[in-house]
Amino acid sequence: MSTVIQHIETLLVDLPTIRPHKLSMATMACQTMVIVRMRHSDGIEGLGEGTTIGGLAYGPESPESIKRNIDTYLAPLLVGQPSNNVHQLRARLNRHARGNMIAKSALETALLDAQGKRLGLSVAELLGGARQDHLPVLWTLASGDTAKDIDEALLRLEQRRHCDFKLKIGANPVDQDVRHVAAIKAALGDRASVRVDVNQAWDESTAVRGIQALQDAGIELIEQPIGAREHAGLVRLANRFNVPMLADEAVQDARDGLDLICGGFSGAFALKIAKSGGIHGALELAHVAQAAGVGLYGGTLLEGTIGTAASLHAWATLPEMAWGTEMFGPLLLKDDIVAEPLKYTEFGVEVPSGAGLGIKLDEDKLAHYSRK
Repeated sequence: MSTVIQHIETLLVDLPTIRPHKLSMATMACQTMVIVRMRHSDGIEGLGEGTTIGGLAYGPESPESIKRNIDTYLAPLLVGQPSNNVHQLRARLNRHARGNMIAKSALETALLDAQGKRLGLSVAELLGGARQDHLPVLWTLASGDTAKDIDEALLRLEQRRHCDFKLKIGANPVDQDVRHVAAIKAALGDRASVRVDVNQAWDESTAVRGIQALQDAGIELIEQPIGAREHAGLVRLANRFNVPMLADEAVQDARDGLDLICGGFSGAFALKIAKSGGIHGALELAHVAQAAGVGLYGGTLLEGTIGTAASLHAWATLPEMAWGTEMFGPLLLKDDIVAEPLKYTEFGVEVPSGAGLGIKLDEDKLAHYSRK
């Protein structure tokens, strides 16, 4: 008799951050994660995570809607189904439910974690094998205070924890943001690369002015300077400047990637399992980018350890990423709900070993931080 999915439980977990994290659309002092516990008839439990940024500030899914939509619509599509055919279950979810990419990603992660545990293989091994076991990780400087950001960057360099830094800009007037970023780059010099994420905050004319100033200041990468749907504008900016553009919100899946490439885009794509509906969707986008010579970057929605581990297993199967990764989500949290944290060393992080995700829950911490 084949193993089937017996029960899917979702928990809202609120974890405080080490400092306020400022983006163009929100400031975070707490991260809310949706933790999925998927139990199977052979006794195995798969773990998944669905996380977004700032409630509804970032996108159309909030933690509360992710939980409600899994409980009400998505879990009933999976319960009673065979456990081991992930592609078939992905197709079932996509056939009966539109959108809800973060929720689908959390469920796919739980399916892969359980299958890995069942077979004694890591998620990376399920995907064909890891090509690297240590991935570079940048750090986001998001206090909003120039002097504090410089001090923080110098400390991370001294600790050998990060040597690439990203700044979230767009909430302030463009000249103010450029002064802030340029001062940080000048203070760090050649010791570190500095990139910016505008989070869609500019229109195209503002972007032209801002990007020119950032390019002159030595900034190495500009992430999503204009709106996600402004594909033609993003292509124009990519072709106008020497500094590469990084498409993030503009490129959700392989189809978006193909459209941008066919439109003449050159630069890089930010991969995120959450925006692509899971690991397989993100890797489909990666393969389109690779075929076109577009650079890759391992992005995050500031997931905790479970979601970060899932992404690391995916990124580990790819060739070396041109722009590294930003899988620092767990480092932004004051506490965690796992028994053993990820190992951040030598400007990066180790891909977890062991079956499935290689992650075990701390049940006491989970109970403490779960929303009642």
